[in-house]
Amino acid sequence: MLTVLGFAMIATFLVLIMMKKMSPIAALVLIPALFCVAVGQGAQLGDYVIDGVGKLAPTAAMLMFAIVYFGVMIDVGLFDPIVRAILRFCKADPVRVVVGTAVLAAIVSLDGDGSTTFMITVSAMYPLYKRLGMSLVVLTGVAATANGVMNTLPWGGPTARAATALKLDAGDIFVPMIPALAVGLLFVIALAYVLGRRERKRIGYLTLDEALATGTDTDADADSVLVGAGGGTSENTVKGAGTAKGAGGGVERASGASGGVPAAGGAPAGAPDEDPAVPGFQGLDPNRATLRPRLYWFNAALTVALLTAMILEVLPIPVLFLIGAALALTVNYPRPADQKERLAAHAENVLNVSGMVFAAAVFTGVLTGTGMVKHMADWLVGAIPDAMGPHMALVTGVLSLPLTYFMSNDGFYFGVLPVLAEAGAAHGVSPLEIARASLVGQALHMSSPLVPAVYVLVGMAKVEFGDHTRFTVKWAALTSLVVLAAAVLFGIV
Repeated sequence: MLTVLGFAMIATFLVLIMMKKMSPIAALVLIPALFCVAVGQGAQLGDYVIDGVGKLAPTAAMLMFAIVYFGVMIDVGLFDPIVRAILRFCKADPVRVVVGTAVLAAIVSLDGDGSTTFMITVSAMYPLYKRLGMSLVVLTGVAATANGVMNTLPWGGPTARAATALKLDAGDIFVPMIPALAVGLLFVIALAYVLGRRERKRIGYLTLDEALATGTDTDADADSVLVGAGGGTSENTVKGAGTAKGAGGGVERASGASGGVPAAGGAPAGAPDEDPAVPGFQGLDPNRATLRPRLYWFNAALTVALLTAMILEVLPIPVLFLIGAALALTVNYPRPADQKERLAAHAENVLNVSGMVFAAAVFTGVLTGTGMVKHMADWLVGAIPDAMGPHMALVTGVLSLPLTYFMSNDGFYFGVLPVLAEAGAAHGVSPLEIARASLVGQALHMSSPLVPAVYVLVGMAKVEFGDHTRFTVKWAALTSLVVLAAAVLFGIV
C-alpha cells in the first residue's frame, strides 16, 4: 500500500508542476500533506515536517547567504571579465554559447557544490542568453546535466556516501570510473553542440559589433548580419544590448517546425539587457552604480578563499557563506543604507529559493516519515529476478536513475545501496562494482525536485521548474545511460 501511494504521490507532484496546474512550492507542501492523511498518519504530519525542516535548515541557510554573496559579486563586477571572455569566444554564435555553458559548468563544478556552480554559471551566461534571445531552458538543462556528471567527484558527495555506506575507499571507487565519466562529460558537450545548432536554426546567427561582443559599449548601435536557417542574409541593426529586429518585428522565441526548443522563462524579443524581473542586475552594463572596480582583486581573493575553505571543509558551508556575505557587504558597501539596498535587490531570489527548500522539506519529511521511501526501495529490489544476480552491478546502475531522482542521495546510498551490495555479494559481484555503478545516475539526480540546488538554478535563470523538468529529464537520463554503457564497455562495472 505504501509503495503504491509513494509512487502515486511522486507522479502526482511531477504531473501537476509540469502541466503548471500548481506552483512547485504549493505542490511540495499540499500533495504530501494530502497523502500523509491518506495513509492514516495525518496526526504525525507535524513531526514529519519538523524533522524534514530540521534536516534541510542548514541547506536553506547556505543558499540564502550564498545567493546574497554571489549577488553582491555580480553587482560589484567580479564576473564581468568572465562574461566578456565568454562573449569573445562565443561570438554571438548559439552553438558556442551552449557549448561554453557546458564547459563553464563542468569547470566550476570542481568545487563540489552544485549551488555555487549554478550561481556562477547562470551569473556569467544569463545576460548572453537574454541578449541573443536564446532559450533559457537550454541554459538550465545543460548546466544541470554537466554538473551532475561532475557531482561524482570524491568531495562532491555521492562517492563519499557510497564509500561510507559500503566501507570502501573513495579513491578505489572514483579513480576507475574516470574514463566512463569522461565519456559522459564528452557526451554532454556533444549534446550542447546539438542543442546549440537547434538554437542557431531557430534564432539565426548574429555577428555583433566588437563593442557589443566585449560589453564595452552596450548603449551604442551595432551593425549585425542575421543568417537564417535557409542561408540567406538580411542587414539588421542591433540596438543596445540585444534588440534584434527583423522583418517580423522581433526574434521568434517559440519553438517551430525547425525543431527548436521552447523558450521557457525567456524575455520577449527586444528586451533590454537589464532584466526588470531581477532588481539591480544589469548584466554587463559598464556604468552601473554598484560596480566597485578598485576592490576587484579583494573580491576575487575573497571568492577564491571562500571556495578553498569550502573544499577543505574549514568550517561548515553555511557558516562560510554567512561570513563571506557579511564581509562582501561591509567592504564593498560600507554605508548601511547601501547594504540594505543590496539585500533588497536580491530578496526575491532569496525568498524563492529558501521557500522552495523548506517546502521540499515537507515532501522529503513525509516520504521518509511514513515509510514510503523504504517500501518503494524494498519493492524495487525485490522485483529483481534471481537470474539477474550475477549482473547486479548493471542492475544497480539502471536503478540509480529512478532511485536517485525520487529520493535523496542519503536515502539511496545509506538505505538502498547496502541492500543491493548484499544481493550482489551473494552472486559474487564485488561491492566496488556496485559502488561504481551507483554513481551513474547523478546526471539525472541533479534535476530532481528533492535537490535544493536545482531551485537556485531555475530561480536565477527565471525558468519554470516544470519547463526545466520536461526539457532536461530525457537528456540527463540519456547521459546517465551513456556513462553506464561506457563503464560496462571498459569493464569498470
